[in-house]
Amino acid sequence: MADVFVSYARTDKTRVAPLVAAIEAKGWSVWWDPEISPGQEFDNQIDSELVAAKAVLVVWTPTSVISRWVRGEARDAAERGILVPVRFDQARLPIDVRAIHTTDLDDWKQDPASPPAQECLRALEAMIARSQASQSVKSTSASAAAPSERGPARVSICVLPFNNMSGDPEQEYFSDGITEDIITDLSKVSALSVISRNGSFLYKGKQVDIPKVARELKVTHVLEGSVRKAGGRVRISAQLIDGTVNNHVWAERYDRDASDIFAIQDEISQAIVKALKVRLLPDEKKAIERRGTDSVEAHDLYLMARQLYITNQEDEHASKAIVRTCARATEIDPKYAQAWALMAMGYRILREMDLVSDDGMAAVEKALALDPNLAEAHAVKGYILQMRGDMDGAVTEAEVALKLDPESYEANRAAGRLNYTQHRFADAVRLFEKAISLMDSDVNSVMMLISAYKAIDDAAGMRRAAELAHKRAEALLARDQNNSGIVAYSAYALMALGEGERAKARMNRALLIDPDNWNMRYNFACALCAYLKDKEAALEMMKSLTAAATRPQFEYVKADPDFELLHGDPRYQAMLAAAEARLGAAKVSPTSVGKPTESRT
Repeated sequence: MADVFVSYARTDKTRVAPLVAAIEAKGWSVWWDPEISPGQEFDNQIDSELVAAKAVLVVWTPTSVISRWVRGEARDAAERGILVPVRFDQARLPIDVRAIHTTDLDDWKQDPASPPAQECLRALEAMIARSQASQSVKSTSASAAAPSERGPARVSICVLPFNNMSGDPEQEYFSDGITEDIITDLSKVSALSVISRNGSFLYKGKQVDIPKVARELKVTHVLEGSVRKAGGRVRISAQLIDGTVNNHVWAERYDRDASDIFAIQDEISQAIVKALKVRLLPDEKKAIERRGTDSVEAHDLYLMARQLYITNQEDEHASKAIVRTCARATEIDPKYAQAWALMAMGYRILREMDLVSDDGMAAVEKALALDPNLAEAHAVKGYILQMRGDMDGAVTEAEVALKLDPESYEANRAAGRLNYTQHRFADAVRLFEKAISLMDSDVNSVMMLISAYKAIDDAAGMRRAAELAHKRAEALLARDQNNSGIVAYSAYALMALGEGERAKARMNRALLIDPDNWNMRYNFACALCAYLKDKEAALEMMKSLTAAATRPQFEYVKADPDFELLHGDPRYQAMLAAAEARLGAAKVSPTSVGKPTESRT
């Protein structure tokens, strides 16, 4: 029986063969049966090899993800904890294995020394070593039961959102940031399977039953904790629990200066690795300790700015605060690439509103000079190039961002937005689905997703997205009822759900609170047109919007499928023509003053 069972679609044979060769070069035996044809006579042989394998390598491609054979083998391996998945062509993973870290091999170039190949081989090595160690223990223990045909369960963990015990809701960004950092650190350990941020944050603010969480997420362990930050001190309590028996494996409390936060996070991650008795490779230890900045103060400012961006996307006041906060962070640490990239996003939003002349390109180039492989910086550059009208450059940057980090929230969101504006709605759906799975508080992308699903006539998908948008908007409004942008998102979602009267009531209240908010009014116009089919009300709303739109906003208006009902109306065409003439004149004398930017971009 072989060490590694390779599950794949036969049409991908030529792509899989070099990977098999790289595995065999490590001295491991491989069963991948390139000549086999699926059929009943092979079932016993397949099952025997699958059960005996120390690791199962599943090769996900757009072809294999629809194969019931591959999906079944992956599901079996995942349940036994011996699954090592890899992916080509950004294949959309089956929902029951999305929580397991997957290595993208698009750039491995059939080179076993490439980083993606090395990551895959390290994961296989750890799996095989753990299986061999387990079998050795079983064979030498007199009291142990007979060796099982099934391999040992892979260690998997969910990091629950750390509770904010500071007594100040505004400190929520800090406790969330610590949680995200620990998730990121543990995800760098190839021997661990770590639930994504979106999966763990489903339990935020809830009383949880640890064994139930472990069952629901199919993990072996759960980490929970709390954070209290006050007076320059930080107290973090954390405990690791075996979810199968509800026993504490490790617990610790840290009470130190806030300046020690990085050290505390490193200690927590390394303590967990030690408690779980998994192998931490030297490169993984270095990766855990590597951060974008060594300044705790700069990092804290970045977390604040990032929280503002996620919960107030495309908002004038939030964008100004993002620029100011990131400017301060980069003053403290001029080499903080992530802060430069987020500052560029703030500038980009303000430039679309025609409120500043700087579009953020200088800041994003600074970020890329510091870290050429920062996916978020490439994503922001794509936004800026699209705003400048360079669509080819925007597409290139979006592709680079996704290749550098397929799990990047901003990379997926930027690529989704680009595909949406180019009317590639099926691709936009895939990318926005990924983005919202990576960021639980993002309402903006869910709004885009509603419209994209509508554009491809997927009523079920549209309703699911609308329900999620409403749920997320309500959670944010519970903290700030006067956030007009989120009110607009909520009303849009309600209209998509067929609750027109509730939506109109919310819309009218929001218009009284913030009547000049371009972004909010744009969302209302979209909803009136696309879901209530109220052409007259939509046209009335569009008068002021087209009269005040900046060039980037206007280009988006023209591309938005929500206004399909208006396209043949001569009044709407006249509005567009007048806006085009106004903006053409503004190129000669750029004195126009814009309003907040477009709705769901």
